[in-house]
Amino acid sequence: MVLAIDIGNTNITLGGFEEDKLLFVARISTDASKTADEYASKILHTLSLYKTDAGSVTGAIISSVVPPLNSIIKKAVNFIYGVTPLIVGPGIKTGINIHCDNPSSVGSDIICACVAAHHIYQSPSLIVDMGTATKIMVMDKKGTFIGVSIIPGVLMGLKALSSGTAQLPQVSLEAPPSVIGKNTADCMKSGVVFGNASLIDGMIDRFCEETGENLPVYATGGLASTIVTHCKHKITLDENMVLKGLNIIYKKNN
Repeated sequence: MVLAIDIGNTNITLGGFEEDKLLFVARISTDASKTADEYASKILHTLSLYKTDAGSVTGAIISSVVPPLNSIIKKAVNFIYGVTPLIVGPGIKTGINIHCDNPSSVGSDIICACVAAHHIYQSPSLIVDMGTATKIMVMDKKGTFIGVSIIPGVLMGLKALSSGTAQLPQVSLEAPPSVIGKNTADCMKSGVVFGNASLIDGMIDRFCEETGENLPVYATGGLASTIVTHCKHKITLDENMVLKGLNIIYKKNN
């Protein structure tokens, strides 16, 4: 089994692959203060819930937007499973081209999502990745990543509403019955859910207008299912594109 690890700002997502089959998805909290031993314990305990023992992992690959954790997670995985994970970065074969001002600065999560979109769904495409930040990436018809828009994330905005105001409470992230809120909680939910859905619709229009193409759209990330179902554009939901991209990159480099 190949262990794919996506280190994000909020969560570390773990996925186990047998060939192209995703066996499980697990999440642990991101905490840059924890040691390799602490992460080894958390990973081992979490994956035991999915019947994954120390001998079942034959390879691993890491995507990270939290550089201080790279060596820590790498050491933890090596300690548990006796394998040295690949880390997505310069020099790794991805199967796509990157056409932007500084290719080495493109986040590995962005690269992985684009790799999955290109190899699973074909290019051109737009990929909406909704995590701590909302990222909208565009691939041209040659399978080249040509740019991205980065937007404050859904939960970031929701937390800002309650923490930055005197009277607005904390609310759960779910769609209210109507866009026209009748109480404080529903008013906030309307703005966050329907507002972000409208934002994505508007950005899709702008991307398509600028590229001159009616691009197919794919959505991924932990918050995508809550938001994109309320978008007016047709959007294909695939919540695990980054993990799938990691698996594809692992196979290209082994």
